[in-house]
Amino acid sequence: MEHRKIYLEDKCPHPDGELLICGPVPPDQLSAWSMHEGLDAFRPPMEQHQALVEIAELPEGRIIVAVHDRTIIGYVTFHYPDPLERWSDGGMDDLIELGAIEVAPPYRSYGIGKRMLKLAFRERQLDNVIVFTTEYYWHWDLKSSGLDVWEYRRMMERLMKSVGMIWYATDDPEICSHPANCLMVKIGPEVPLSSVEQFDRVRFRQRYMY
Repeated sequence: MEHRKIYLEDKCPHPDGELLICGPVPPDQLSAWSMHEGLDAFRPPMEQHQALVEIAELPEGRIIVAVHDRTIIGYVTFHYPDPLERWSDGGMDDLIELGAIEVAPPYRSYGIGKRMLKLAFRERQLDNVIVFTTEYYWHWDLKSSGLDVWEYRRMMERLMKSVGMIWYATDDPEICSHPANCLMVKIGPEVPLSSVEQFDRVRFRQRYMY
């Protein structure tokens, strides 16, 4: 299938100077920028930086970033689901995972996450795929945010809904392990019914549940 990658740029005001929101960013450009030390939610910043470069090298991979003075201060990743996870079971080439979204602590509360997501979906780039994200409370920065688990869940839902992603049911054990966890999905208008039906079979392994 066609992976549409149209490079776009946007500007975001910030007290310390204007930020650049851009993507999908090619791997060579990502390599030329440094990584903010506060981007450590999933792995140490240097390792996360290398992971972004590797995702950008994939045919389906796309990285959207926020940059300040040649330093990446926020990012969103899109890629195929991990082969070891249930979401890859359907062998779908039009199912893309929004794998991670992170903004460095000093730059939060400026709408940067929402701006990166909106840029990712612009120009109908993702109209021919199903985009999903799995939200797990153990990945959330509850300590720094000062939010409880339900407040953080509502914040993440608002963020994903800003680009048309909505809550979907599933019997996935990890998501079902805590009521705050959730599956958010956006089905592009060009996605065929056969893919929607296949995604339903991936969401529910217990057939009687859908």
